[in-house]
Amino acid sequence: MREFSVPATTEVGPDEALPDLLAANVAGHGDETGFRVRRDGRWEDVTWKEFGDQVRRVAKGLVATGVAAGDRVALQAKTRYEWTVLDFAIWTAGGAVVPIYETSSADQVAWILADSGATAVIVERDEHAAAVESVRDQAPDLRSVHVIDDGAIDALTQAGKDVPDSELEARRATLNADSLATLIYTSGTTGRPKGCELTHGNFLFEIGNGMALLGRFLNVEGSLLLFIPLAHVLARVIQVGAVKTRTVIGHTPDVKNLVEDLGEFRPTFVLAVPRVFEKVFNGAKAKAEAGGKGAIFDKAAQVAIDWSRAQDTGGPGIALRAKHALFDKLVYGKLRDALGGRCLGAISGGAPLGDRLGHFFRGIGVTVFEGYGLTETTAAASVNHDEALRIGTVGRPLPGVEAAIADDGEILIRGGIVMRGYWKNEEATKEAIDADGWFHTGDLGELDDEGFLKITGRKKEIIVTAGGKNVAPAVLEDRIRAHRLVSQCIVVGDNRPYIAALITLDEEALPGWLESKGKPAGSTPEQLRDDPELLAELDAAVDEANKAVSQAEAIKKFRVLSADFTEDNGMLTPSLKLKRSVVMKEFDSEVEGLYSR
Repeated sequence: MREFSVPATTEVGPDEALPDLLAANVAGHGDETGFRVRRDGRWEDVTWKEFGDQVRRVAKGLVATGVAAGDRVALQAKTRYEWTVLDFAIWTAGGAVVPIYETSSADQVAWILADSGATAVIVERDEHAAAVESVRDQAPDLRSVHVIDDGAIDALTQAGKDVPDSELEARRATLNADSLATLIYTSGTTGRPKGCELTHGNFLFEIGNGMALLGRFLNVEGSLLLFIPLAHVLARVIQVGAVKTRTVIGHTPDVKNLVEDLGEFRPTFVLAVPRVFEKVFNGAKAKAEAGGKGAIFDKAAQVAIDWSRAQDTGGPGIALRAKHALFDKLVYGKLRDALGGRCLGAISGGAPLGDRLGHFFRGIGVTVFEGYGLTETTAAASVNHDEALRIGTVGRPLPGVEAAIADDGEILIRGGIVMRGYWKNEEATKEAIDADGWFHTGDLGELDDEGFLKITGRKKEIIVTAGGKNVAPAVLEDRIRAHRLVSQCIVVGDNRPYIAALITLDEEALPGWLESKGKPAGSTPEQLRDDPELLAELDAAVDEANKAVSQAEAIKKFRVLSADFTEDNGMLTPSLKLKRSVVMKEFDSEVEGLYSR
C-alpha cells in the first residue's frame, strides 16, 4: 500500500468548539468588518460585534422555543447571510446543524427530519414550510418550524429576550471537540442519504491545518463571496475558515447575477465548481468570436496555457514573456474583471477541472487550486496551494492527514478530518472506516513520489465491457464536458461490445453558436440533435477526449439528447453529481440505440 502524509501544523484541544472562533473575533476585533450584506441593492458592512450580538440573540430565541443542548436543528435555505447567523446560533445554543438543500423534495426532507430526529427546522420560504407540514407525521421529534422570509430572525430574537447570558455560557460548557457539530446527509446518488457525523474537532482540525495553506487569499485584508450552497460541506468549511482568518464574507444566492455581484463585491477569493470556470472561459470565447476576435482569443488562451506550463519547467523564455505581457493588456485583464478585478485565486471542487483550464486560469493570473475530499472527510483531504502546486492533480494531503492507495487502487484517508461515523448506521460506518482508522473513499487514484494525488475514477462506476476491459468513465466525461456546447455527458458500455456516450447541450452556449453558423435563432436541442455541423463539433470533442485513453477504452459512438440532466428532473444531485442509475433508466432506449445495428 502506497502512503503519504504531511505533519500537522495545528492540533485541536479537547475542550475547543466552533463558537470560540466567533467569541475571539468579537472580543479582540469587534469593530472590524466581518460581513458585507446586500440590502436594497447596496453592500452594507456588518462588524464582528454586530454579527456576534445577532447570533447570541437568535441563540437565546432557540433556547426559549425549546431547543435543548445536543438537539439537531434542520436548516433549509439558499446561501445567504441569515444562513450563517443561524448556523452559529444553533452552535451557540449547544445544538447540531442539519443542513437541507433548498431544492430538496418533500420526500428527501421527510427522510432527513425523521432520521436525524430534528426537534426544530428553519426554512427559507412558505413553500418549504408547507413541504415540512406535509410530511410532519413522518418526523415525530419535530416541534417547531420557523420561516426566514416570514421574520424568523426577528421572532426568535423577541422570543429569547428574557433568556440570560448565563444560559448560553452553560450551553457552551456542554460542547467539546468530540461534540456533534453538524449532521450532513450525503447526496444519495444511490439509495437513501446517510448522515455524516462531523464534530467540532473535525471542523477545527480541517480549518486549522487547511487555512494556513490559503493565507495569501483568506486573511484580514481579503474577502470571499460565497455562492455555492452552504448545505454543501465545502462552502461551509471555507466560511468557518474565513471566520477564523477574519476574512470579510459575502453571500449571493442567485448565480444568474453572479457576474454583476462579483463586479460589485470584488472578492480576493472565490469558491466554485468546475462548471463555473468552464462558463467563464466559454463565455469569453463566444464573446470574442461574436466580435470577430475569435482567433486573437485562441492565441491568447494558448499563450496563457504555455506560460503556465513553463512555470513548471524552468520559466518562460523572452518571446513567451513578451506575448504574455501583450495579451495581459489585451485579454487577460478583461477576464480578471469578470471575477471582480481583485481575485487572486480560487478553489475548484466537486469534479476535475482539467489540465487545460487549470493552466489557462493560472496563465491569466487567477490560479485555481483543485482539491479533493468528501463530506465524510469534512471537505478537503488534499489540496494544491502556493507551496505545493501541480496542475492536473488534487494536491498533497492536508497537514495532519494521511493518504494511501490500497492494492485495488482505492484512495484511503486517515486523520482528524475523518467523520465520527454515519448517524445511527453502525454497519455502514464499519464498512467505511476500518479497524486502523482508514476511511475508504470509494474513489480510485494514484499517489506520485512527491505525494501529489490524482483521481482516476470511482470504484463503483467502473465500466466492464463485454470484452472484459475495465474503463473509468470520469476522464472521458470530464474532457467532453469541457467543450463549450456540452452541458453533461455520461459514458456507457457495461457488458457491451464498446464504449459509447450520451451528450446533452448547453442551452446558454447555443444562441452564439447558432448565430455564428447562420442557423435559425431559437433552435432547440431536439431540433439540433442530428445537425451535421453540431455533430462534427462534438465528434471532434470526442476524438480529443479519446486521446486520454487506450483504443479499447475510447468512445466509438455517441448520441445527443433532447433534454439536459438537471437537479429539477432528478438526474443530478444538489452538488451536481450525476445520478447514473436514474439517467440510465430514463434514457434506456437511447442507450439501446447506440448498440443496435
